[in-house]
Amino acid sequence: MTPNVVTLAPEQSLRQAIDTLVTCRIQGAPVVDNGRVVGVLSAPDILEFESTVGSEPEDEAEDDVEEWSEGDEWSSSYFTDLWTGREEDVVERVATEGRAMGFLDSHTVGEAMSRTVCTLPAELEVSNAAQRLLAAGVQRAIVTDDTGFVGILSATDILRAVAEHRLTVRQMVFVK
Repeated sequence: MTPNVVTLAPEQSLRQAIDTLVTCRIQGAPVVDNGRVVGVLSAPDILEFESTVGSEPEDEAEDDVEEWSEGDEWSSSYFTDLWTGREEDVVERVATEGRAMGFLDSHTVGEAMSRTVCTLPAELEVSNAAQRLLAAGVQRAIVTDDTGFVGILSATDILRAVAEHRLTVRQMVFVK
C-alpha cells in the first residue's frame, strides 16, 4: 500500500491532472472533494472520456481532402501542403490550433473520472485484496480504516511485494 497518496480535485483541468500524473510517474489517482474520495482518474479514463466527448471539431471541413487510390504515385505533398504559407512557429500553431490542447484545458477531472471506487479495509490480506482487484477489474483500490482514507493499493504494489519476497504466505499459483 502507498500511504502518502497523490490526489486530484474534481475541478482541476485534465491538463493539470495529466501534468500531475506524469510528474509523479503514476497512472491514476483518487479524486478528493472536501476530504472525501469521490472518484478515481486514470489514463484510460481520460482516453475514454476524450473518445466519447468527440474527437473532431464540427466545423472542420473534409471537402478538400484528396484521397489516395491504389496505383497513384506516392507523394509527400500531403504533408507539405499542410504547412504551405505557414510562417508561424510550430509551438505557436499548436497553442492556437491544437484541438487536444484546448480539450484538456476545457474539461475537468470531475467530468472524466470513474465514479465507482473500489475500497479495501486496511486489515485485508494481500491475497484477498488481489482477488478483489481482479473481480472489480481495476488496477488500484482505496484503502480505508476507521478514520477514513489511509492509502491506495495498486497491482504494482502487490507485484513489488512478491518480487521483493515480502509476502509471508507462499502458495503455488500455476496449477497444472
